[in-house]
Amino acid sequence: MQDKSSEAKKIKEAEQAFDRRRRTFGLIFGPLLAIAVMLTPIDALTLEAHKLLAIMVLVALWWITEPVPIPVTSLLGPTLAVITGAMPVGAAFSAFSNSMIFLFMGGFILAKAMMMHGLDKRFAYWLLSRSWVGSNPRRIFLAIGLATALCSGWVSNTATAAMMFPICLGLLNSIKDMMAANGREIDLSEYKYATGLMLMTAYSASIGGVLTPIGTPPNLIMLGFLDSMQNIHISFFEWMIWGFIAMVLYFIIAYIVLSKMFPPDVDKIDGAEEFIRAKINELGSWTRAQKNTLCAFIVAVVLWITPGFLNIFLGATSPILKMYNILFPEAIAAMAGALLLFILPVNFSKREFTITWKEASAGIEWGTLILFGGGLAMGGMMYKTGLSQWLGDLIVNAMGGTASQVVLVAIFSVLALLLSELTSHTAATNMIGPLAITIAVSAGLSPVPVSVGIALSASLGFMLPVSTPPNAIVYASGYVPITKMIKTGVYIDFIGIAFVTIPLAVLLVGMIVGG
Repeated sequence: MQDKSSEAKKIKEAEQAFDRRRRTFGLIFGPLLAIAVMLTPIDALTLEAHKLLAIMVLVALWWITEPVPIPVTSLLGPTLAVITGAMPVGAAFSAFSNSMIFLFMGGFILAKAMMMHGLDKRFAYWLLSRSWVGSNPRRIFLAIGLATALCSGWVSNTATAAMMFPICLGLLNSIKDMMAANGREIDLSEYKYATGLMLMTAYSASIGGVLTPIGTPPNLIMLGFLDSMQNIHISFFEWMIWGFIAMVLYFIIAYIVLSKMFPPDVDKIDGAEEFIRAKINELGSWTRAQKNTLCAFIVAVVLWITPGFLNIFLGATSPILKMYNILFPEAIAAMAGALLLFILPVNFSKREFTITWKEASAGIEWGTLILFGGGLAMGGMMYKTGLSQWLGDLIVNAMGGTASQVVLVAIFSVLALLLSELTSHTAATNMIGPLAITIAVSAGLSPVPVSVGIALSASLGFMLPVSTPPNAIVYASGYVPITKMIKTGVYIDFIGIAFVTIPLAVLLVGMIVGG
């Protein structure tokens, strides 16, 4: 056990040393490279586009190396664009009022209320208490993954993993107690099933994020780029169709890989059902706050998916559908559900409502909203100055003047995956999203498939603890050796890219959009 602790300490120290070197490198070479780009003559670019290229080099390198917090870098880009004269202030910061930001904000507030009032736990324990789950370790493994993935479609993957983490620990302790009662002592840090259950929790939290536009930032970022750069609007309902298929396929891959690599060595976990039953009893009966939160959530979901059904039954040209989309776009649906939480009372005589602003604001990931706005701002400025067109033409010409949909999706999906393993998947999406869309348009292709490919691939960061917060959460348990995480992550990442992301993005989305 001492050796394990010493090894973990060395790994942590190595990670910290790497982070210091990475940040120092970015801090020094980011500005130097930006200056070098600005001093390099590029006749094909206007002065404004040339300035923006230098700023983009600095922003991209700082997003990757993080010498300052990523949201700070996101504000730095448009600020420098104004200071250098590359873009007027109104145009530089207009992206921060994009309706997608308010869609995210409404989603954050709804998610905060669900977590605060225990609605997410109620769902997770309800699923785990189903009769088909019982005490069977394989079915528990499946149920944990399903509960995590479905929650993560609506609540942040970090919060979902943090919620499921103690549930997994309790189930593993039940196994340990059962083994001890039978005269067999086990070390959970070396127990295969423990590693598999932890990894299933982390990976399912990331996989579930692809289900809805608000499930993870890359989804909404790419939808925002499509809307602002090409005036292509993908509805909540449309994304959920693609997201559901992707989530199911990714989940099947993860389940098969993990269950084969980390199989249980028992047929039954004594005490598992009692543990879940005790947790359900602790929740007690439904409270007024929980009922109010469920009501607000259902209102938002109904408003989100109604246009899809109107489209199916009335047709895309229906005046009712057009009017509905004007009155209840996705952002308004999210805000309507979120604002209900401040109106529905828990105790009206005391003027207590379902959520307070202090509670709601604590649940809003302000850094993510700033990063999202900064990414849209940089993408919009690249498009307006012609920089993205120049870069797109440059890359298309380097590819021989032609680019197929499959090749384009494959290149950018792999690039999004690799960048997401090393840095924030939100920053990675912001960096390559505008470029991919412009290249697709320059090559005469629909930008939708490559956009969906990038969004889906950015969620497949499974190899390292630093790739996503859920990975870091389960790695901290001590039950997941880093070598096991890397090995399983490589399998799932590249099987997912090859057999789900690329075919789904090209065939399904291309067929629907006509790309």
